[in-house]
Amino acid sequence: MPQFRDILQLAHRAGIEPSMDVVYHKEQQIPGSINYNINRYFAQHEWVSDESGMMRYHYDIKNPENNYIELRFCITGNRYCYEKSCASCKNQPTDCNGKQMTVDTFNFHFSNTFLSQFTNNTKLKNKKDEVLAFKHTEAFTKTFPICGKKRNVLDAILNHSYTGALENIFINAKIQELLLYSLDCLIEEKQEGFTCKFLNDERSREGIYKAREILLEHIGNPITIRELSRKVAMNECYVKQGFRELFGTTIFDFFQQQRMEHGKYLLYEKGLSVTDVSEALGYSSISHFSAAFKKHTGLKPCELLK
Repeated sequence: MPQFRDILQLAHRAGIEPSMDVVYHKEQQIPGSINYNINRYFAQHEWVSDESGMMRYHYDIKNPENNYIELRFCITGNRYCYEKSCASCKNQPTDCNGKQMTVDTFNFHFSNTFLSQFTNNTKLKNKKDEVLAFKHTEAFTKTFPICGKKRNVLDAILNHSYTGALENIFINAKIQELLLYSLDCLIEEKQEGFTCKFLNDERSREGIYKAREILLEHIGNPITIRELSRKVAMNECYVKQGFRELFGTTIFDFFQQQRMEHGKYLLYEKGLSVTDVSEALGYSSISHFSAAFKKHTGLKPCELLK
């Protein structure tokens, strides 16, 4: 399989220049958040190459604040359609009859500050945990093929119908899902099935994924676990246990983290006041929001105001 830089060189020779033929561009550069850059390029002629992903683990023992994990992906074979109704088209993204074939590149940057919220006060059990906590003391770069799960997430990032604030919530959640799947490539472990046996049933797994989507829909209107379990028709205990196993975090921590990430977006990108953001996220007082924001991000809300 070609290295990622080789794929980009192939793209260059195919006429896909950063300064031309860009059909779609999306980026986010919020301090202390996930920063990303997504580009779709027109392929001027049919271009065939293995799709590739890459993880860069940057470790600096002298300057730990500069540590980061970077994910890069390059996918081919998608087609771009000018029709505005494409977001709801059943044939997209790879079976579209549109004539414009694309090469799509993704760059996701996770800082030490951002990732620390997942590892603070958490017992490290394996290499993946050590990498997330920057306890692995050697920098590395690892390339890997793009499996079906990663491809589905990348396709979803490119082809969705969300706009505005909901788009921000959706994309950031998908990027974290992509990080989860990419970390699985660090070690080759024999798959032994799920610890929670009920997850071996596809319908149960679908119920947990549905619960996650419901949580994202209620960012500004918190929902109880009891209400959540009723909506997915599952036992509360199963929902909590299944969520932790599939996503590596508790329902509460996931929900709070997503709320805070959306809060960053509203403060930094949209320029809303702390009062407006507090209300948008369903907090009863500014002080409660400010305390939660500081706990999860290490920043005061006012520090992100432009």
